[in-house]
Amino acid sequence: MDPDRSHASVEVPDPVSAVAAPAGPPGPGAPSGAPAGDRREERARRPGRWLVEWVAVFVGAVLLAMGVRTYVAQMFYIPSGSMLPTLQIGERIVVDKLAYKLGPVHRGDVVVFSRPPLEQANFKDLVKRVIGLPGETIASVDGRITIDGRPLAEPWLPTPPPPSLPSNVAEPFSLQHPFRIPAGEYYVMGDNRTDSADSRYFGPIPADIIVGRMAFKAWPLAPEVWVVALSVVAVGILVTLVVLLSRRPRRTPAGPAPPDGP
Repeated sequence: MDPDRSHASVEVPDPVSAVAAPAGPPGPGAPSGAPAGDRREERARRPGRWLVEWVAVFVGAVLLAMGVRTYVAQMFYIPSGSMLPTLQIGERIVVDKLAYKLGPVHRGDVVVFSRPPLEQANFKDLVKRVIGLPGETIASVDGRITIDGRPLAEPWLPTPPPPSLPSNVAEPFSLQHPFRIPAGEYYVMGDNRTDSADSRYFGPIPADIIVGRMAFKAWPLAPEVWVVALSVVAVGILVTLVVLLSRRPRRTPAGPAPPDGP
């Protein structure tokens, strides 16, 4: 064998150039660990990113609450005793605003509606119970309400029920005589029949001023509402914990040790 040819076939890399050569972009299977300086810079930026995320969550929650209040549900305060004993003064109720967009008004529903033109009380909204439906003839006979000539069963009234007497206004809806409810309107009355300014005084209300139907008392909470409220709080806490735990930084496993030099 020619010794010159055997020595020429061996290529020895230049150690200086091998060390100084810049590394190219990692291939598809190459590890993507960032240098220590980049990790420190990322940790330095992390508090600002957390602040932006929490601000975004807060703004989203406010917008969601405003949307719910406008289109879905709203809380109302009971300022008077016209619905005693069903609703006490100072109680708060939640009103379902979607109820009558998805279904009809029923007799016996407790509804919140905007103040009608003939109402003298300085309230923006009122709460009463639906007693008469469109097209029905309502009357007061010996202190009892009749619908189309038949006595109306009113289980929501206390026992013995208070008399449902006509009002003293000179209007056909006062119930001094039988009154036929116009189409698209509802005759509403308070459960406190002896102390309630209702349709006997301001007439039947049109459907377009009804805000919604009472869903439940928000305060004081009934036992079944407490169960729902506590369940919602528990779920919220659980979701928050899961989100916070998922945000914790994960440790990158150490890669294989580099091979020893020649």
